Amino acid sequence: MTPPSRPATVLLTDYAWPDDSVERSVIESAGHTLVSGPAEPSSAATVEALVAEHRPAGILTCWAPVSATAVGASPDLRIVARLGVGLDNIAVDTATERGVWVTNVPDYCVEEVSDHAVGMVLAWTRGLAVFDREVRTGRWDPAGARLRRLSALTCGVVGFGRIGRATARKLGAFGCRILAHDPHPPKEAPGVESVGLEELLRRSDVVILHVPLTPGTHHLIGADRLALMKPGGLLVNVSRGGLVDTDAVIKALDGGHLAGAAFDVLESEPHVPAALLDQPGALLTPHVAFSSDASVTELRRRAAEEVVRILAGEAPAHPCNDPGLRPAQSADRR
Repeated sequence: MTPPSRPATVLLTDYAWPDDSVERSVIESAGHTLVSGPAEPSSAATVEALVAEHRPAGILTCWAPVSATAVGASPDLRIVARLGVGLDNIAVDTATERGVWVTNVPDYCVEEVSDHAVGMVLAWTRGLAVFDREVRTGRWDPAGARLRRLSALTCGVVGFGRIGRATARKLGAFGCRILAHDPHPPKEAPGVESVGLEELLRRSDVVILHVPLTPGTHHLIGADRLALMKPGGLLVNVSRGGLVDTDAVIKALDGGHLAGAAFDVLESEPHVPAALLDQPGALLTPHVAFSSDASVTELRRRAAEEVVRILAGEAPAHPCNDPGLRPAQSADRR
């Protein structure tokens, strides 16, 4: 990379791994200074105070909120780089308005998230989590098994981007029928039938969410759409917790309309509602679908490299806005 014209400060707001060594190596090797906030995501106010104190030229953020106030708190700010894919924790419009780049790493965990979704489907069809719990409590009851043949099921994938296509490909290898819904359906998707959302919900035994959280997708799956799903079906969410009305899912599980809900993300995370924990049909993991040794290292390195590019006057590899345009005109380029 081209050396920067002058050293700059970069703020790492938070991180979901043991240390900041990868980010620090990339940033400091380019001649800049890395300032790290607490590992756990801080409040918007804390991030705003950190930005005001250190006046960074670059911000690296994992889950902590980078508000409009934070974006405006450093006159030197040139980039906010997301250590992830989704942008719902960043004030993108404000950044665009102020000439600040917003970037992400859109393809670092395609295999991991799709593997996680498929793993949750397999755990449900084969009863893996349920039987593990029973055996550990001393119950050995093979006659009580009520299992499903995956190849006989219809799986609906909501959101057919990189991860959705990978999930469809992997599930297709098991022989199940694949339906997909996306506002921009692909021109060619062999073995996949593109349908509307309501049709997908009505026809699918398994519904998997692979869509970003935006104002338009908040509570995409609520009571009305859950009612459209086949009785005894499974809902899988490995995207963002806010896509699903958790209370409505609990009621659907309680009433028996849903047989299973497999969630890696929750709107209330890290808090898990007690009523959800009490559901035997709930399979829960702590927002780790993105994670593997390889994916996390790649994410950290590539996000930090985006910051170095911008500070060196180069173009970003994965821009999510265009600071030369007004917010209403800027495109989500994920």
